[in-house]
Parts: sequence; C-alpha cells; structure tokens
Amino acid sequence: MNDEQNVIDSLAALEQFLLSVENGGLGLKGVEGVGMATNNADGRHFVAVFDSNHKLLHARWITDEVYETGKEMVRNGVKPKH
Repeated sequence: MNDEQNVIDSLAALEQFLLSVENGGLGLKGVEGVGMATNNADGRHFVAVFDSNHKLLHARWITDEVYETGKEMVRNGVKPKH
C-alpha cells in the first residue's frame, strides 16, 4: 500500500484524492475505476484505483469513518460545487 503515513482521514481529503485521480494529478495511466475495499489480512480499509483489466494502479488507506461515510462519494463521483 502506498505511504503508510498518508491515510485519508476526512471526507474532504477523500474528495481531494478522487479529484486528483479524475484530473490526472497522480500521473496514473489507463484509470477506469475507483472502489473501496477491506484488506483481508488485517481488516483495514482502503480506496483503490483500477485499470480496465481491474489491475490495481494505486491505493491509499482510509479510516473506518471515511470508509462508512464516503461510499456514496466513491460510487457516484465528486459532485461539482455550484
């Protein structure tokens, strides 16, 4: 997992991460999807970026609270602010 010290711990940080993925700010090539998951080994949650073959391109740990409250944001994308 990328950078153990850089855990996403708020909805604002999750939103910023998702916008970075959408805008190409992370330099990832071939991004096709984003999802949340749980590590089978230790139960920690993470947000993952996948390519069209479901290969993991990038992942970041997230807190339990962000996992529970950020599911809709990951599922539906970040809504533009008016």
